[in-house]
Amino acid sequence: MGKSARKPAHQRAYRLIVKGTVQGVGFRPFVYRLASRLGFTGYVKNVGQGVEIFLEGNQAGLEKFLKALKEEAPPLARIESVDWLETEPEGRDKFIIDHSTQEESFVFISPDIATCSECLKEIETPGERRYQYPFTNCTNCGPRYTIVRELPYDRAKTTMAGFRMCPDCQKEYEDPLDRRYHAQPIACPKCGPAIVILEARTRKPVSTSLDYAVNLIKKGKILAIKGLGGFHLICDAFNLKAIRRLRKIKQRKTKPLALMADSLKTIEKYACISPEEKNWLISPRRPIVLLKKKKDIPGIAPGADTLGFMLPYTPLHHLLLKKIPLIVATSSNRKDAPIIKDEAEITPDLCDFILTHNREIAMRADDSVMKVAGGKPLFFRRARGFVPFPQAVPEALRIEAQVLAVGGELKNTISIYKNGYIITSQFLGDLDDYKNFGYFQETISHLRRLFSFNPEVVISDLHPDFQSTRFARSLKIPHYQIQHHFAHVLAPLIEHKLPPEEKVLGVSFDGFGYGEDGQAWGGEFLIADYSSYQRYAHLDYLPLPGGDAATREPWRMALAYLKKAFGPEFPVINPLKVIPKTRLKTVIKMIDNRINSPLTSSVGRLFDAVSFICGLAPQRIEFEAEAPSLLEAAASFASARTERGYDFSIDKSSLPYHIDFTQTIRQIIKDLEQKIDLGTISLKFHITLARSIVEVAEIARKEKNINRVVLAGGVFLNRVLTEKAEKLLQQKGFEVLRPVYYSPNDESLSLGQIAYALNRIKNSGR
Repeated sequence: MGKSARKPAHQRAYRLIVKGTVQGVGFRPFVYRLASRLGFTGYVKNVGQGVEIFLEGNQAGLEKFLKALKEEAPPLARIESVDWLETEPEGRDKFIIDHSTQEESFVFISPDIATCSECLKEIETPGERRYQYPFTNCTNCGPRYTIVRELPYDRAKTTMAGFRMCPDCQKEYEDPLDRRYHAQPIACPKCGPAIVILEARTRKPVSTSLDYAVNLIKKGKILAIKGLGGFHLICDAFNLKAIRRLRKIKQRKTKPLALMADSLKTIEKYACISPEEKNWLISPRRPIVLLKKKKDIPGIAPGADTLGFMLPYTPLHHLLLKKIPLIVATSSNRKDAPIIKDEAEITPDLCDFILTHNREIAMRADDSVMKVAGGKPLFFRRARGFVPFPQAVPEALRIEAQVLAVGGELKNTISIYKNGYIITSQFLGDLDDYKNFGYFQETISHLRRLFSFNPEVVISDLHPDFQSTRFARSLKIPHYQIQHHFAHVLAPLIEHKLPPEEKVLGVSFDGFGYGEDGQAWGGEFLIADYSSYQRYAHLDYLPLPGGDAATREPWRMALAYLKKAFGPEFPVINPLKVIPKTRLKTVIKMIDNRINSPLTSSVGRLFDAVSFICGLAPQRIEFEAEAPSLLEAAASFASARTERGYDFSIDKSSLPYHIDFTQTIRQIIKDLEQKIDLGTISLKFHITLARSIVEVAEIARKEKNINRVVLAGGVFLNRVLTEKAEKLLQQKGFEVLRPVYYSPNDESLSLGQIAYALNRIKNSGR
């Protein structure tokens, strides 16, 4: 143990506990080098709460140590806190890295990180023992969250446990001065995972060569390739026949497909890249970034003004992309199901060949997808590279209890709270699919094991029939519920660490959320803090003809808005002329007689209506938000830049105030009749919606003395609206908060739910 019999009189000793992302990121060898440099003896080891450091030396050295600990930490380390106390010296004669201790864990594991430059150099250099090895990694890169079964983060608790290190790897693993010291996924061609290519129908191995896979792709074949958190379906990005086959397999007629490129140079041929977008593309997180099209690639993103690109993030991807610089790389999941992580789940109708390997995936995680809006990230899907991210809670909201939040029904995530931090899961999908519900349960179990988490309170959405609500009830522990749009508003409050006494105007725009009056809310202005909300304003209610059918068929909401704007003699616009007259009459009757037509205040449905009226949205959408995304794309092609919108009105006769876009619809019809281009109409509509936000905010400031506005809900995935609203609000002197490292859509519900539960428990004194 490195002890000596004598204890010098001048020696002082200190025990430190470092919490944060400090396991699996090269933190212990960093501490070893730092302590040795400053003349300390003692030890460093992983413990359930983080990293424990025992130092023997002088007090002046401690001050230097603490300063360097924060300033020089490894790039992937994230120190949340350092607690220390003076203790009795033990007379140690050197500094060592000690074994981990087995105890209750609450330590933050690093997300999966893209291959670092040093590892890339190794796999590209002939003569290196890891030359062209597709599982090369070190403490600065490689798989983390997706291979960990339990903490502390040691090899035996990962899916690398079955791979016995060769002498060369063992030597690197045990050398504190080597960058692979205690790199748990360490491997080489002698002792690590290996790839194999299987014929999908027979499961017969056909090759172990990446060149063979490249030739298959060039011949138009579709391959399922095992990545970090699951399989991609891959094909040649320029083979239209293969792309059409892939779309048929995925049941994806028009929804954009993701692309993986070998370099920024390749991406720049097809898309515009801002400095912020470049930084995200090359970041260790490696998300898919939606970029403005410069040159179209047929079949990839029809109707969209963006292409989704990512750069390689594993050695396997790098080696593959060396031979074929641009591929389609879409998630392997079937429609509405979770991403596939085991080749046993892949059926012959999904692909032609399977490029797999023998390192198991412990936890599936899809690629993260984002835009950049106003210089900040705007997440469509937050998963690989960003999970599990510890969200610190304001001191005033910290409690002892452990809390589970189960999110909503669509775009589900779960969040857990323990010891002052929130961990939000990766995107889990829509829980109305039984496989996604299984993924939801699998993720809760995984987080329980990782963080020794045992929920004492559960919180869910207000909707009584959500799968997540039913699950919460089944736990038989105290169960809180929170209104959908209130949870949306609270998510940015906790992310930005607002104190409990702050009130905000929350603008919560989405497609649907169960309202306290039983109606379908979705265009809400809430005066809110962590404790409660007042529904201050909302879009005027309109019938939702056919209920859920109206969310899939935008013409139904177009009809509802046209009837409100023009009455029985509404104009039968060209897009409506292709709808059979019998169907039109049936839906008109439903609207007039309120048959199967619940009321909605949804901004998402307003977007659907306008998109269809403009002739952009199809009769029946393929994927959620297809109609709004087509309207957003059209705004990019406005013939003239304008800051003028359409008219709207706000009825302030009683609270909540009602916002009426009847005049907007009439003026859009007039613009269409006058042959105004669709881009200009779309841009004017976005400006109108942004102006309505500003106008309500100014009323709230005057009446309620509120100067902080929160933008939340899936509608704010629209970059045009988000940037316009943020800019106009800031010009009027408002402070604007919106999700930055979380998605504004329903993924953030579980985060907002935790915020509400913490405040409620804190105030109850229990």
